[in-house]
Amino acid sequence: MFDLNDKAILVTGGTGSFGKKFVETVLQEYPKVKRLVIYSRDELKQYEMNLIFSPQKYPAVRYFIGDIRDGDRFKRACEGIDIIVHAAALKQVPTAEYNPFECIKTNVLGAQNVIEAALDCGVKKVVALSTDKAAAPVNLYGATKLCSDKLFIAANNFKGARELSFSVVRYGNVMGSRGSVIPFFLDKRHEGVLPITDERMTRFNISLEEGVEMVIHAIKSAWGGEVFVPKIPSYRIMDVAEAVAPNAEYKFVGIRPGEKIHEEMITEADSYSTVDLGKYYAILPQVPVWDLQAYKTHFKAKEVEDGFRYNSGTNSDWLSVEDIRNLIAQHVDKKFCGLG
Repeated sequence: MFDLNDKAILVTGGTGSFGKKFVETVLQEYPKVKRLVIYSRDELKQYEMNLIFSPQKYPAVRYFIGDIRDGDRFKRACEGIDIIVHAAALKQVPTAEYNPFECIKTNVLGAQNVIEAALDCGVKKVVALSTDKAAAPVNLYGATKLCSDKLFIAANNFKGARELSFSVVRYGNVMGSRGSVIPFFLDKRHEGVLPITDERMTRFNISLEEGVEMVIHAIKSAWGGEVFVPKIPSYRIMDVAEAVAPNAEYKFVGIRPGEKIHEEMITEADSYSTVDLGKYYAILPQVPVWDLQAYKTHFKAKEVEDGFRYNSGTNSDWLSVEDIRNLIAQHVDKKFCGLG
């Protein structure tokens, strides 16, 4: 199994919510990591992160200003890197709808730059972060991430004799991440009115810690070409509203352009190549570069039923109002008491 100790790791979008938690986890659990490069384009966020994870305190840490749109700059950053975790993306749905090609340049062309740098610089493992919005996408952000997923999966086909694998992790809303519903409701609850898009809306939920754990699992275990999907609970938007502000009024504002009532991480069409690994599902490549039966035997993988769908609205695992309150207190706001 692939180990992170004595490896050089680069994280794109490393100053984001995921990047910071990933860096924190690696430094705690893999103290012999050789190098940990935070690659991002925001100098202020790098400065702020440097106050917490400084190279003086953590000699493996490096900060590299750059944009994944700039292939030459990114390739320079990848010299001597063993593992790339690709978390950089433009992910705000309304922004992508209004500025489509900007989203394409980062999420699609940037993904190809990551692939080409990995091929040219002797990288051993690439794990790219995806989103539930990439399954049967209805907005441009989801479409660009589906395209990105396809690029990373196909990259395994032309790696040649290189000891290199590309894989993808796909998960739902990260609890407490910037721009997500829970911080928005926490901010709005003091006004006494919560704007709600549609009372039927559901979403998958995952914590940052679980997201990081899944990426590390992919680094250690991926053979190349898998899309890993976690088994996680769903929540109802009305239960989130009740958990955050039980005494607030609700104002129904309608679904925004590019939104779904329910999110999906595995479509019916994906079911024919999906296996159950226990804690995770894996959508396997249609033309793998390794032996399919050997993979299933090695991981004790079970095929899912034809027509299987993993949808937030038909999920069997649900968070209650009390569950949501406890998770907010644990992962989002340590002072949160659930009293509105």
